[in-house]
Amino acid sequence: MKHFLASLSLLGAFLHALAQQAVPASEFLLEGDYLLGGVFDIHHSGTVYHDRPKAIDCSSQPFILSSYRRFQLMRFSVEEINNSTDLLPNVSLGYEIFDHCSEVHTFPGILKLLSVDSLIQPWAEPHKNLSKVMAVVGPFSSADTLNVAPLFMMDFIPMISYGAASSALKEKERFPSFLRTVHSNKDMIEVIVKILQHFNWQWVAFLNSDDSFGEDGLDLFILRIKDTKICLAYTKTLNDKTDYSQMFKQIDSQTIPIIIVFARELGAEALIESAIELNVTNKVWIAVDTWSLNKKLPKEKGIKQIGTVIGVSQPMVTIPGFSDFIYHSKNKTHCKNAEQKVFCNQVCNCSNLTPEEILNVDPSFNFAVYSAVYAIAHALHNTLHCGTDTCNGNITVFPYMVLAELKTSNFTLLNQRIQFDGKGEPMFGSYSIVFWNNSGDAEEIGFYRFHPPDNFFINISSIHWYTKGEVPTSMCSQECAVGFARIASRIQKCCFSCEICPNGTYINITENAYKCISCKETEWSAAGSTSCNLRVLEFVPFTDLGAILILVGACVLVGLTVAMSILFAINYNTPVVRSAGGPMCFLIFGCLCLSNVSVFFYFGKPTTSSCVLRFLPFLLFYTVCLACFVVRSFQIVSIFKMAAKFPKLHSVWMKYHGQWLFITLAFVTQALLLLFSYILTPPHPHDETLWFPDKTILVCEMNIKASAGPVLLLVSLCFLCFVFSYMGKDLPKNYNEAKAITFCLLLLILTWIIFATGCLLNKNKDIQTLNALAVLSSLYSFVLWYFMPKCYIIIFQSHRNTQEYFQCLIQNYTKTISK
Repeated sequence: MKHFLASLSLLGAFLHALAQQAVPASEFLLEGDYLLGGVFDIHHSGTVYHDRPKAIDCSSQPFILSSYRRFQLMRFSVEEINNSTDLLPNVSLGYEIFDHCSEVHTFPGILKLLSVDSLIQPWAEPHKNLSKVMAVVGPFSSADTLNVAPLFMMDFIPMISYGAASSALKEKERFPSFLRTVHSNKDMIEVIVKILQHFNWQWVAFLNSDDSFGEDGLDLFILRIKDTKICLAYTKTLNDKTDYSQMFKQIDSQTIPIIIVFARELGAEALIESAIELNVTNKVWIAVDTWSLNKKLPKEKGIKQIGTVIGVSQPMVTIPGFSDFIYHSKNKTHCKNAEQKVFCNQVCNCSNLTPEEILNVDPSFNFAVYSAVYAIAHALHNTLHCGTDTCNGNITVFPYMVLAELKTSNFTLLNQRIQFDGKGEPMFGSYSIVFWNNSGDAEEIGFYRFHPPDNFFINISSIHWYTKGEVPTSMCSQECAVGFARIASRIQKCCFSCEICPNGTYINITENAYKCISCKETEWSAAGSTSCNLRVLEFVPFTDLGAILILVGACVLVGLTVAMSILFAINYNTPVVRSAGGPMCFLIFGCLCLSNVSVFFYFGKPTTSSCVLRFLPFLLFYTVCLACFVVRSFQIVSIFKMAAKFPKLHSVWMKYHGQWLFITLAFVTQALLLLFSYILTPPHPHDETLWFPDKTILVCEMNIKASAGPVLLLVSLCFLCFVFSYMGKDLPKNYNEAKAITFCLLLLILTWIIFATGCLLNKNKDIQTLNALAVLSSLYSFVLWYFMPKCYIIIFQSHRNTQEYFQCLIQNYTKTISK
C-alpha cells in the first residue's frame, strides 16, 4: 500500500502543479503546450525510521551532484527542442520535475492530493481527465521505478527511465507503458562475465546493494555463470549496517582477489572508502555503470593500495551545447526565497554550485536522459502530424497515443539510431570498459557493442595491474599439471584436487577436465598422458630365428618318422617291431606326423584358420598316439602278468581286439569333444593388450571351459599310460618297453610343466614359440626315447632281434613269477 500511495502522490504532484495559478520561475517548472514529467533523485535520504507519520524535506538530505547534472540535462534537452525549428514546430514543451529522494516518504501533500476535489481520478474515463502530462522521464533507480510505475501504467502514460535496469521491468503485463534508454541488468551482467572469462577469473565475490537493483543483479549473475567455469565464492548485501571489517576478513579467508560491486553510487563510495581505511590490498574491483565513472573515488588518498579498478560504464557522449547551457543557467537565480517554492521537493538549495562543479561530475546516463526526452518529442511530433512549419493543433493528444509512437521510434540522435524493441528495451547504445589509471581518471580501455551483437574488446596493455605487469589470477584451486585430472569438490565446482591419469588413459582438458579417458584397445599411453599412441603389433614371424629352428626340427621329425616307418616295414616280422607294437607303430608314426602339422601354424600373423589348425591336429592325433601307448603299456603288463594270473581276461582282450576298440573309442571321443568345443567357441585371433602397456601381442585365444574336455581326455590317457607302464617296472631287465614308455611320459610331463611355468613368468610373444617347442618336444619324446632304441637294435644289435631271445626272456620271467 505504501508503494501505491507514493506512486499516486507523484502523479498527483504533476497534476496539482498544473492547477496552480501564477507559477513563478523555477528550475523545476516550465510552462508549455505539452508537459513532461521528470523524476530525479537530486537528494538521497537513505533509510529513515519514524514513530509517527512524517514527511521528508528532500532539500535537507545529502545532495547528489551527478543526479543534479542529469536534472539539468533534461532542462537543456527541452530548451533545445523548443528552440528547434524541425522538431515540434510552433509547439512548446514544458516540464514538471520532482526531487524523488525517498521511496515512500517523499510527498507531504499526499492526503490533500487524494481529497475529493483533487484532479486525480485514476479510475475515471480517460476522456474526462485531460492531463497535459504526456510522458514521464525517470526515475533513475530500479527501486523507485518499481514503486511509482504501476500508477502511470493504469492510464498508459509513457514512462521512460534513464537508469532503471531491473529485469523485472521487462514484464509488459505489469509495465505496458514503460520504456528505458539504458540496457537492463542482464546486459550489464553479460559484460561482466565477458570480462571474467577474458582474464580467466573463476573465483569471485559479488557485493550488491540492498535494493531491487542489487538483488536483480545477483540473481542474474548466478543464473548467467551456471554453465561456465566461474564460481561465486562469496556474496554480501551492502546496507547501512554492513560490517565491512568482518566482510573483508571473510573474503581474504577464501583468497578471493576479484570483487564485483553491483551497487548504487553512494553504497559503492562507502565500500571503497572502508576498503582504503581497512587497508584492503591486492584486489581487482569490477565496477558497474552506477559508479564506474565516479570522480571522487579515483582521487581518494590510498586508492592505489586497494588494487586495480576496472569498470563497465555508459558511453561517455559529449552533448553539444550543454556546457553553454550550464554556464548560462547558473547566472540566473532560481528559488531565492521560500515564497517561490511551488511544491514540496522542488527545491535543491544548489545556487552555490559553480558550472565547473556540475560539468566535472560523473557524466554517466547523460545520453540516456537526452535520448529519453528526444524520444518523447519525436513521438509527440508524429502524434501531432507535424510538418516542416507547423503541427496539427486540432488533434487531442492522449498519453497512450504518444506511447504508440514511442514504440515505433526510429530517428538519429548524435549519430545513434534510436529505436525500441517490443518490450521497450533500447536497440541502441553500448558499454565502455574503463580502468582507473594512476592519474585518477577513468580511462577507456575497451567496449562492448550490442549491434553487431557480442562485439567485445579490451586493450590489456593499457591496464596497470597491482601485480606490476602480470594479469592477476583468480582460482579456488591451481590448475592441474599436464596429465592430471580434476577431482571435483562437493562445495564448489571451481575447487578440486588433482590426480594423475593412470596407464592406458589420457586427459583432454578441453573436452572434460574431470575424467581420464581410456585409450582404445589399439592404443596405449603412459601415466599422465594427454593423448594415446598406437600400440606396436607383435607376433612371431616365420623369419624369427626361434621359428626357423623349430620348423627345421619339425621337418626333421617328419623325416625321422618316415625313415623309421620304412625301417619298421622292412623288418616288420622281427621281434623288435612286433614288441614295439607291430602294425600299431605305423598308426603312431602317422599320428605323430599329423600332430606335427600344428607346429607350422604357431608362426606368422594369426588368423581364424591358423588358430584352429594350431590346436586341432595336435589335440586330435596326439590323443591317438597316447591311446596307442596306453594300449601298448596294458599289453606289456598283460603279457607278463595278466596272461598267467588272468588267462580268461587276456583271451577276451585278444579275441575282441580290445586294443583297437580302445584306440577307436579314444579317437571318436576326442573328435566329438573337439567338435563341440569348436562349434561353441572356436580358437580365434586375439589382441592381447594386458601384457605390455605399449604393445599388442597377436595370439590365438582358446576358451578354457570349452577346451577343458579335450585337454582332460589327454591328461587321463597320459595318467593311464603312466600307471600301466609303471606296473611293468619289474619286468625282465633286458625287456625295457615299459621303462621306455615311462621315461617318455616323464619327459612329456616335464615339458608341459616347463611350458606352464614359462607362461606364468614371461608373458610376451615368445610364449607362442615356447608353445610350439613344447608340442615338438612332446612328439620327439616318443620318437627319440621309444622308437629310436628299437631302430638301434634293428640296425646294430641284430642278435637281440630274434625270436629265441625274446622267448627266453618271457619264459624266465614266467618261471620267476610262478615261484
